[in-house]
Amino acid sequence: MLISKSDLKLHIKDSIKTHQITFNQLNANNVAPMLDATGNQIYCPGTSIKIVTDMTIVDPDDIGIDAIYIQISSGYVNGEEFLTLTGIHPTINSSWNATTGTLSLTGVSSQPTYIDLIAAIKDVTFNSTSSNPSGIRNFSISVGQANYLPSNGHYYLYIPNLGITWTAAKVAAENTNYYGLQGYLATLTSAEESQIAGAQTTGAGWIGGSDAETEGVWKWVTGPENGTIFWNGLANGSTPNYAFWNTGEPNSAGDEDYAHITAVGVGILGSWNDLSNNGDTSGNYQPKGYIVEYGGMSGDPVLNISTSTTLTIPSIFPVSTQSICEMNSMTLSASATNGSISWYAIPSGGSPIAFGNTFTTPVLTSTTTYYLDPFPTGCTTGIRTPITVTVIQNPQLSTISSIMICENNSANLSATTNVGVINWFTSISSATPIATGSNFTTPIINQNTSYFVEANNNNCFSPRFEVTIITNAVPILPGDLTTTICQGQSIQLNAGIAGENYLWSTGESTQTITATISGQYNVVVTNASNCSSTRTFNIQVNEIPIIDDVITNEATVTITTTNTGNFEYSIDGINYQTSPIFLNVPGGIYTAYVNEISGCGNDSTLFAVISIPHFFTPNNDGYNDIWTIKGMSIYPNASVKIFDRYGKLITILNQSNPFWNGTFNGKILPADDYWYNAKIDDSLPEQKGHFALKR
Repeated sequence: MLISKSDLKLHIKDSIKTHQITFNQLNANNVAPMLDATGNQIYCPGTSIKIVTDMTIVDPDDIGIDAIYIQISSGYVNGEEFLTLTGIHPTINSSWNATTGTLSLTGVSSQPTYIDLIAAIKDVTFNSTSSNPSGIRNFSISVGQANYLPSNGHYYLYIPNLGITWTAAKVAAENTNYYGLQGYLATLTSAEESQIAGAQTTGAGWIGGSDAETEGVWKWVTGPENGTIFWNGLANGSTPNYAFWNTGEPNSAGDEDYAHITAVGVGILGSWNDLSNNGDTSGNYQPKGYIVEYGGMSGDPVLNISTSTTLTIPSIFPVSTQSICEMNSMTLSASATNGSISWYAIPSGGSPIAFGNTFTTPVLTSTTTYYLDPFPTGCTTGIRTPITVTVIQNPQLSTISSIMICENNSANLSATTNVGVINWFTSISSATPIATGSNFTTPIINQNTSYFVEANNNNCFSPRFEVTIITNAVPILPGDLTTTICQGQSIQLNAGIAGENYLWSTGESTQTITATISGQYNVVVTNASNCSSTRTFNIQVNEIPIIDDVITNEATVTITTTNTGNFEYSIDGINYQTSPIFLNVPGGIYTAYVNEISGCGNDSTLFAVISIPHFFTPNNDGYNDIWTIKGMSIYPNASVKIFDRYGKLITILNQSNPFWNGTFNGKILPADDYWYNAKIDDSLPEQKGHFALKR
């Protein structure tokens, strides 16, 4: 945005009128006065001290000036520190501005002379209401209202101008000068500059930062720092040097591309926020003016229109707390900005117990605080600085020195402490513990082994104790045994080693026992060291087979036994099989055989297979000429009745009449179906059925 010459003149005119910038300040033709002050001193807390010991003002073309401004330009604490004009100065008025930390000296009724102003400056005193102030206070003494920063020799002037845009403020600043120094929107590159041009100004206003060129890349675009990047990103970004954004800034809302000192009462005093070129039309985010910086530009004259003095407040820098294990001493150290350090055992009064930058305590058993006097000879006030030595209790560890276990086992170790934690190590010098806590279970151990234990209370250690694990041998037994015996036999089981204690799973406690039944037998052998081994016996008793029954179902035969075992079966005594079932067995008389395969015994019994034919052909050709039931002959009481289809009894077969030839009373009966009713034995049910007579 361009600003017209007429607008520029109006801005400058308003600025001069509003801020009372004198003609001399803006007139480069006027010879600037030269100021020089001496009086760098030590400040004792609770006192008042004159800020200069001598002061001169040299001006070849003037005998006086409208005002002198004395500002606490570094380290200022608003509300605690004051500049006051003392003595009698009838031609001088003084006015204290707590916001800027500035004391103004002006004439009562006319422009004061340099002689009167010098006398007044010599009677300006500084005092602090803080009981324990610290640091350095710089005092700038200047002929103009601009804030002077001695560390860089620059001047900073806040110019009120309600609603001025950033671009207009930039042009207006660059069209002003201060005793010949070229003006520009302020570029604040240090905390000192932010303090004097932000927190210690009378209002909020524009400064020379912008990210209009590249969004999120904030640069100083005015003055000698033009082009210097000071921030990257939004509120969570970073600075390559220095920045002082308010909390949550920059937020880049809309086109907010210009840096602005935040209004008083909005967040951090003197911090920055980003605004659009126009800002808001009212409220906290309406531009109220701008801050001009003078100094550092090429062609600027060398001026002495300001001078400064320094007060140093003596202070020391100890570590506020130290830690030590009880029953030890330690050397404390501190440094002082001025003078020597006196060490005390009490916070006030008494005599020093030591002098200098170091102090070695006695052996301590409890937490102790010492007090350091930070003030040099001549200062009798102030609060002593405490430094506390925290004494940490040494842990006391309780544990066993040795433990006995059986080899190939783990050990459970334990220890207790009155304070702290317990750590376990593999050696006396190990740095890294292998376990932490009161209890530690070792891995499997088969030889004598040592572990080490200590207690740690905030790096105060107990002695490291050795715990030795002694391993005892276990009984060496023969391997486990699996064997078989026959039913009715017995076997002697031997633990395999003599002269020890024995406990069998049967409850017996002898070296040997006798086993007669199948099962697993275990024996625990314990030696004199109370170490045990176990041997296992698996005994299998093979039973002698006992035939229970032989079941026949037509041509299928099944042999059953009263017991089970590793048996084999046969019905001819020659051919054996593992299945008790035989198929397609012709009718007849047989013997059933059952053997125990390993030779433990056998059993046999006679049985018959009853075979009932389904037809016969009584034609005298020699094949199937008769009808009979095979095997019936071994049953003496067997009886078979034969009927025709009408239920007429044809014949009865028995041992004396074992077959039928197809006749009735000597007559040949016709081909037809005939029925039978067979009662083979009283132990068997009747069997009924029919068969065919074929011719």
